Amino acid sequence: MASTPAGRNDPVPIIVKKVTVVAAGHHGGAWKVAYADFVTAMMAFFLLLWLLGATTEDQRKGLADYFTPTLVKTKEQSAGADGVLGGSSLVDVDNYPHAAGQTGTKTLTVPRDATGGPKEGAATIKRIRERVSDAIAEEERLKRLMRQVRMIDTTTGIRIDLVDDANFSMFSLGTTVLTSDARALLDVVAEAISPEGGKITVRGHTDALRYRDPSRVNNWSLSAGRAEATRQTLIREGIAFNRFRRIEGVADTEPLIADDPADPRNRRISISLER
Repeated sequence: MASTPAGRNDPVPIIVKKVTVVAAGHHGGAWKVAYADFVTAMMAFFLLLWLLGATTEDQRKGLADYFTPTLVKTKEQSAGADGVLGGSSLVDVDNYPHAAGQTGTKTLTVPRDATGGPKEGAATIKRIRERVSDAIAEEERLKRLMRQVRMIDTTTGIRIDLVDDANFSMFSLGTTVLTSDARALLDVVAEAISPEGGKITVRGHTDALRYRDPSRVNNWSLSAGRAEATRQTLIREGIAFNRFRRIEGVADTEPLIADDPADPRNRRISISLER
């Protein structure tokens, strides 16, 4: 120990030594995260293999179509992509696959022989009604008979129903003989539909009243015979014979008044014009 000079009382210096202890074998927890990612990826891979083996080709195609990046593709190919407008002008024609919601920079060309939908059906009915109205304008009897005519726009064309009721019948009772009023009505209908194109189907309907001896005469043969009588009358009134596609008799299987199969309105002739 060093001697202290006489007359001095200095404190003895204290020396502090810092010792750092490192635990052996500790490498942190990063490997655990990596291992968990690996296990998750392997599970997804085996799940994918299982799905490929458990699904059909059509199901796999549907899944592929579902995940196809159509939106990204559309954006990349549309006006203004890949930078500011992508070298395109604001007034350039766009190339979106669908024009819904756009102002419209492309024109749509409709072929002359293209068939239409409900709007065309409504226009056809309007034309036929106008021709019928012109034909019966001066005949009170025909005006009264127009109550028996119904025109309906169907998915395949126009159907004209000539409907019986308690005061009117297209045919003599139980026969295929047209009444005089029915012949006059078919004359007007033929004149109205003659300018229209398309094939024609004639269908006969009856009510549900039965015959005493169905083995000889029944509603099937009666409805078919009435449809054929209507076809022959339309041909005599100017409709070309090669425009007829089918002649059908359906008896009482398609009643107009389903709640009352015996109702006279179930007796009718349907003339269908295909588009």
